[in-house]
Amino acid sequence: MVSMPPALTLPDGRRLRLDAMPLLMGVVNVTPDSFSDGGQFGNAGEAVAHGDRLVSEGADIIDIGGESTRPGHVVIDVATELARVLPVITGLRERSAIPISIDSWKAEVADAALAAGASIVNDVWGCQRDPAIAGVAARKGAPIIVMHNRDTIDPALDIFDDVLRFLERSIAIATTAGVARDQIVVDPGIGFGKTPRQNLMLIRDLDRLKQLGCPILLGASRKSTIGHITGQTVAAERLAGSISAHLYGVSRGAAIIRAHDVRPHLDALKVWAAIADSAEVSP
Repeated sequence: MVSMPPALTLPDGRRLRLDAMPLLMGVVNVTPDSFSDGGQFGNAGEAVAHGDRLVSEGADIIDIGGESTRPGHVVIDVATELARVLPVITGLRERSAIPISIDSWKAEVADAALAAGASIVNDVWGCQRDPAIAGVAARKGAPIIVMHNRDTIDPALDIFDDVLRFLERSIAIATTAGVARDQIVVDPGIGFGKTPRQNLMLIRDLDRLKQLGCPILLGASRKSTIGHITGQTVAAERLAGSISAHLYGVSRGAAIIRAHDVRPHLDALKVWAAIADSAEVSP
């Protein structure tokens, strides 16, 4: 089995340990059309306040995105995206030292976000829609999360083969640009160009991604696959299913969990860790 890096090194030299309890990445969407909370944090003040809440609830990372990635979303220009995310990054940075990731596939957005105080690049197209983003991460010394994505859904696809080949290309792009392999995190992209069955298969066998030699991020929070199973049509009401999917993923090797609801996830992870380490718990 390929060994996983024990930590990610941020541009300021701080290290995020990956060999203890999984890290929690709290989600702040500064978009009018996000699938789960579109428009709820549409201005910088509301988004910063939400980020503060997630920090107080125990988030290890705050992920800030200015462009929706829901099916059928409208691609926005760089100027619009920067106008949404930069005030939130600077506002949160003034109030907290928490690591911030910029959720964008655009190199120009990532570059400006890192300059404003972000520490991690989270690319939902795995360096394959704008490969220059890998060079931005390399120059800034920032870890990069590369996610599998597809424009179309193919129920007949061997989803694991597709995910592995895609992520291998993403890793090659990033390392060629100068990103150290131990600074790359892989994400199977739950809900992106996949059927519900394919999403469940990816979570069930998540440990197969360990062969890539990179830490694994899992983001199933509030996804439609959860609603497909539970019947919950409102994304914000899919908390129990989200926690269940994430705990299963943790048992299969997920090192980072991306979640909208931080406090309940933290409680669940604490109980999961206590059970796993029950031999160390006093009577």
